[in-house]
Amino acid sequence: MAAAPVRQRCGSGGPRSQLPPCYFEGYLEKRGPKEKASRRLWTCLCGNSLYFFNNAKDAHYVEKLDLSGFVSLKDDSSRDRNLEAARLILRMKDGETKFTAPNLEARELWKGFLYSVIDLNVPSSLTLLPGQFQMLKEVVEKERTRRRTRNPGRAPPSPLSVPLVGEIPPCFRPVSRTEAEVLLERHPDCGNMLLRPGRDGCSLAVTTRQDLNGSVFRHYRVTQRDQGGYVIDVENPIPCATLHDVIDALVEKTAGTLQPFLLEEPYEENITYVSANDENGEKILHTAPSSPLPRVPALPPKQDRWCTSPLSRSPAADRRILTSPVPASPTNPMRRLILSPSPLTQTLNEELKLTLEKRKTSQD
Repeated sequence: MAAAPVRQRCGSGGPRSQLPPCYFEGYLEKRGPKEKASRRLWTCLCGNSLYFFNNAKDAHYVEKLDLSGFVSLKDDSSRDRNLEAARLILRMKDGETKFTAPNLEARELWKGFLYSVIDLNVPSSLTLLPGQFQMLKEVVEKERTRRRTRNPGRAPPSPLSVPLVGEIPPCFRPVSRTEAEVLLERHPDCGNMLLRPGRDGCSLAVTTRQDLNGSVFRHYRVTQRDQGGYVIDVENPIPCATLHDVIDALVEKTAGTLQPFLLEEPYEENITYVSANDENGEKILHTAPSSPLPRVPALPPKQDRWCTSPLSRSPAADRRILTSPVPASPTNPMRRLILSPSPLTQTLNEELKLTLEKRKTSQD
């Protein structure tokens, strides 16, 4: 019997009537972490738990699997004796449970309903029809309402105050738990740890991925303290002043095994735009012509306003001027300037003459 969505089954006086609302149900072959063989059981997703019955008409369930210890959910590509069957591995904190759905479509539906209930968010990475996505949205709303009404006396948690942009580490991604796992698994070379919003909307979480005979995901809650800063909610809480310190603490505690997830997203190399055809209204994607930027004309060299003064030139410059070829024309002003002695030169010549004359007189 194929899986059936949202068919509420309520017995009279039996435990089934006391279960949370049933969102999805159908036959699955189940093998738990301590079971050696699979059993075909009627499985019901009621609230945030899976309930197993021997058949669809039983009033008492034989097993229950609480999904609060959820770690990951992935396809199992191993072959089954039934070629149409599709396998699934549900990993919990206390071990793995393997399921076999009747076909690929049933497996996708189970994944969609499980993710929706666990994350309270409709997954976007599954191959489902628009009507099936709509069913998942309704399930998310029903489960949110159920959880709110289950504890009416509990005060709603205070919303998480958004930190400044400068305080958000580059490994932060606004994704759900499931989408974080997909990102880390698709891009193993970009890091294995990312920061994301928490499931309750009032905290943050760190998702990590490591390889141990397959992908192993871990999720750590990060809460904001009233007095400022953050704390990593583990057995021995780790206080941190900033979100950067949260990431640094996990890197340090794991001796560098965990590294922040940094995905370099590509940018467009050309400018594109969409325009509609005036005749038939058809929209076409155009690429804007790319032309090099106009060159800015170079400014003329800045002239030194003191270059005409002979006293401001260095001796080397004076030598270059004196040894440069000068036209022989007597009317050339440059020739007159070079050949005419300067006042300073005349004074030095006169002093030199007087000195020579004194020496000559003293010798006589």
